[in-house]
Amino acid sequence: MPITADQVKQLRDMTGAGMMECKKALADTGGDLERAVDALRKRGAANAEKRSGRAAQEGRVDSYIHPGNRVGVLIEINCETDFVARTDEFGELVRNIAMQAAAAGAEYVRREEVPAERVGRERDVLAGAAELKGKPAAILDKIVTGKLDKFFAGVCLLEQAYIRDDKRTVADIVQEAATKTGENIVVRRFVRFRLGQD
Repeated sequence: MPITADQVKQLRDMTGAGMMECKKALADTGGDLERAVDALRKRGAANAEKRSGRAAQEGRVDSYIHPGNRVGVLIEINCETDFVARTDEFGELVRNIAMQAAAAGAEYVRREEVPAERVGRERDVLAGAAELKGKPAAILDKIVTGKLDKFFAGVCLLEQAYIRDDKRTVADIVQEAATKTGENIVVRRFVRFRLGQD
């Protein structure tokens, strides 16, 4: 079945991928648009993994002040080139993630930054919960690991459900931006200020 220009355009509009990538994905999936989107997302994930080792020294520092002036965020997100850093799309990504940090109350960018003592304390509290008493050790460990994942999804910015689309995480949004730009994009750090709190 021949792939039409309209199909390629539709897939490009949906994914932001390049024309030839879209054409190949449609050809590989027999013109099935949904499967082509999935194929492009898988390729994007693989390509993002390759890009993750590249240096991201450019980018933006931006701020977001929530209406009412009681919560504010200062954030740094890096990319590889100043060309990408100056684009409106990158600026929008930075602002949206700053807004996420303000609204969802993350404390860390990624789980590796959570102090080991805090993770250990959380694990002890979860393991000691009354409803888990008497569970076999193997099952207890799986339950506690699952609950720890929920803890990380609350305190780590990249693991939070994205406020504009809770079916995706902030990490998914960053990866999609990396796929569209072809660059490594890294959420470097942020500081959240709340009026009257240290």
